[in-house]
Amino acid sequence: MSETQTLIENRPPSVATLFTERVAATPDAEAYRYPVPSPSGSGPDDWKSLSWGQAAERVYAIAAGLIDLGVAAEDRVALASSTRVEWILCDLGVMCAGGATTTVYPSTNAEESAYILADSSSRVLIAEDAAQLAKARERRSELPSLAHVVVIDPAGVEAEPGDPEGWVLSLADLEVRGAAYLEKHPEAVKERVAAITADQLATLIYTSGTTGRPKGVRLPHDNWSYMAKALASTGLITKDDVQYLWLPLAHVFGKVLTSGQIEVGHVTAVDGRVDKIIENLPVVQPTYMAAVPRIFEKVYNGVAAKARAGGAAKYKIFQWAAGVSREYAKTTQDAFRRTGRASAPFGLTARHKVADALVYAKLREAFGGRLRAAISGSAALAPDIGFFFAGAGIHILEGYGLTESSAASFVNPGEAYRTGTVGKPLPGCEVRIADDGEILLRGPGIMEGYHGLPEKTAEVLESDGWFHTGDIGELSPDGYLRITDRKKDLIKTSGGKYIAPAEVEGQFKAVCPFVSNILVHGADRNFCTALIALDEAAILGWAAENGLEGRSYAEVVAAPQTEQLVDGYVQRLNEGLQRWQTIKKFRLLPRDLDIEHGELTPSLKLKRPVVEREYKELIDDMYAGSREG
Repeated sequence: MSETQTLIENRPPSVATLFTERVAATPDAEAYRYPVPSPSGSGPDDWKSLSWGQAAERVYAIAAGLIDLGVAAEDRVALASSTRVEWILCDLGVMCAGGATTTVYPSTNAEESAYILADSSSRVLIAEDAAQLAKARERRSELPSLAHVVVIDPAGVEAEPGDPEGWVLSLADLEVRGAAYLEKHPEAVKERVAAITADQLATLIYTSGTTGRPKGVRLPHDNWSYMAKALASTGLITKDDVQYLWLPLAHVFGKVLTSGQIEVGHVTAVDGRVDKIIENLPVVQPTYMAAVPRIFEKVYNGVAAKARAGGAAKYKIFQWAAGVSREYAKTTQDAFRRTGRASAPFGLTARHKVADALVYAKLREAFGGRLRAAISGSAALAPDIGFFFAGAGIHILEGYGLTESSAASFVNPGEAYRTGTVGKPLPGCEVRIADDGEILLRGPGIMEGYHGLPEKTAEVLESDGWFHTGDIGELSPDGYLRITDRKKDLIKTSGGKYIAPAEVEGQFKAVCPFVSNILVHGADRNFCTALIALDEAAILGWAAENGLEGRSYAEVVAAPQTEQLVDGYVQRLNEGLQRWQTIKKFRLLPRDLDIEHGELTPSLKLKRPVVEREYKELIDDMYAGSREG
């Protein structure tokens, strides 16, 4: 048996156990960094640290407080908060109490929040602030199981006549209560952790479905213990790393990152404020971070826009450097695949060195200057954007997984990564491609099933453990997986041709630096069309230089010059497509797609049915007068 197999097969039953082991091994080592805003609110944040020992003190107090509130093994405790250090401490507290965390995105509306709380039978809700508490109060009558609400930041929280006595308490109150409970029962938390079994429910994550109610995915403790050990065994993360964690922790991807960190013991800087990413990177100076493709697309568009604003010469240099970057990345990756060594011809290496001094070095500095790798997941990254960053020395390792597979089933292997693929399966994960191209997975990361939905579970999970992902993909002879599309998203034109819209959309994002979101439509039609939303900052910057300054986003998008600009990029896209894939017509949307209107999931995936329904008139207008009516 290999060292990796031994590591994984001898895993403890839970991450709660891993946490107690980590605390015992390195109590004084730094565990978490978190920002404390300046009192005036205008100056830079002050960053504070928690050692593993200090974190444990709070985690065990939270766990004991929950035990005192009556939380028993597998009882659900909902967590509705943005990404912050308290999210991690509370989640660990729930696990150490033997409970199960139900995650709720802070952007979820009151109706859906109430559905999740009721369907999960959550006994306690840990709410970030008064706004999250208000959602529970609004639907109080629908939540008979909810015995308490714990508020992390109690500013502005006031008692209301409808609240039962003791129904609302602050996180500080809970920790005081827990500390008092531990004085009387010093072994209470240790006993709860020791009693956890591998098959005991640890996390209930509700998938943000594109249609109907979200489904609760049941993930036992063993899933996270396996993920922690498997991720550590890849060598992608080490004890000397500094991770910058801003992803939504309500998402399964964030949960994997916290589990892996506990196993390895490195530092994690936590701040979920997306508008602070650019400001935080030079302060945190991470060695690795995870993100969704939209972030890399925005950085790429921002760099291109900045170069364009610097004048024609500067933009020409950027375009040249971007081309060199892509060529260099493709060449070196191909060389590594063939010989095990990244190399490039002398001429290309010389051009790359010049481009590095002019463009790439500044880009790396913007990421903090120490970034060894970035992990991208949740959706496909356009290969041309991946190659651009790779050539610039920012190595984006794409990974793949679903909520139902505990997020990380595949990841690109360090130096041997291949842009455009999601890498190889994690140790312990099996994969096979079905006759229709669907990716099937089996292994310790696969869910137990959907909460209270045995029929839905049976639709995707076979009795022998194979899980149907709903994604279409191809495996290379040496085990690298390439995702081509969602099974249900494949378009079949009226001419009988199959098209993967995500592939076309990804290519357009690499071609057009102004795009934010694009939806390709063409199912049962005789040609393809597209709905295109532009990046507000990028397009307003262009507008100011092209006689449209002072106009609103909607006005700029409606201008003929803008349509002409985007048409040029659509034509460039079409040059590289098969005839039946080409975009014959497009419409620019009056605003960007967003989570608030239900068009994107909280992890920024496109909800196709919602967008197509909302903009049905625009779609119909593009086909009006064509032979199909």
